[in-house]
Amino acid sequence: MRLAFMGTPDFAVPSLAELIASGHEIVAVYSQPPRPKGRGQKLTPSPVHAFAEAMGLPVFTPESMKSPEAIDTFRSLDLDAACVVAYGQILKPEVLEAPRLGCFNLHGSLLPRWRGAAPIQRAIMAGDRQTGAQIMRMSEGLDEGAIILSEVMDIYPDDTAASLTERMAHLGAALWPRALAAIERGGFTETEQTGEATYAKKITPAEARIDWTRSAAEVDAHIRGLSPFPGAWFEVEAEGEPVRIKALMSALAEGEGEPGQVLDDALTVACGTGAVRLPRVQRPGKAAQSADEMLRGFPVPAGTQLG
Repeated sequence: MRLAFMGTPDFAVPSLAELIASGHEIVAVYSQPPRPKGRGQKLTPSPVHAFAEAMGLPVFTPESMKSPEAIDTFRSLDLDAACVVAYGQILKPEVLEAPRLGCFNLHGSLLPRWRGAAPIQRAIMAGDRQTGAQIMRMSEGLDEGAIILSEVMDIYPDDTAASLTERMAHLGAALWPRALAAIERGGFTETEQTGEATYAKKITPAEARIDWTRSAAEVDAHIRGLSPFPGAWFEVEAEGEPVRIKALMSALAEGEGEPGQVLDDALTVACGTGAVRLPRVQRPGKAAQSADEMLRGFPVPAGTQLG
């Protein structure tokens, strides 16, 4: 099939690689424009942009797919279909209708649960036990299109947003050849979404602070769902000044005390009910490290109250 691929982050790269390996003709790759990155604020192409260029594919990086010029260019590609994975731009009806067979999107949840920007993080934070990868026909509504193909996956007790995203990226990529084969021959059923929709709003830094008054299960899910970015955090007093520390991993633990109280020298912390252990943390300006490594240079003794 004659395809355009539209994606931006690392999550989308396995899908593009799978489509190339499947023998489809990728006539254009669309990605967000290069952005300033690092200390030097050098313009850096997105992961999809960099991968596509390495594979010798033409890359388009319009600031907006809503502009008449971008829409005309897209129409001129004479596409059979477009495959979209975390592109990061809203597509107008003129774009959605341009390919002969339509535009299709890989989404990281079991729709209509967790429509929106952060389905993987929100599923972990909500304590969901299962999620999935789905390919759907794109429509004007936010993740409201009919489902073409779906695969369920478990969320493990030690999953973080990073680990689940990695597994989801490869599970979703593997769906594309099957979905496109069915779309091409017309041998598939489009299943309309049913049930109550929930929305996975974008993660904001303001919600990253840990609320120790919540139950241990809720605190544990909150920490893992925000790891590694933006990273759930707490404060501890050091020499009279608050130091913000990110908790990058969590596990349920035994113990009880005042919410936020450190219970032992393994960085076990009491919650509203129960406790969590924080095996991996990060101090300001430091690399991520184990709790043991941090505590050797930055003591947080039992009885310390975390903010």
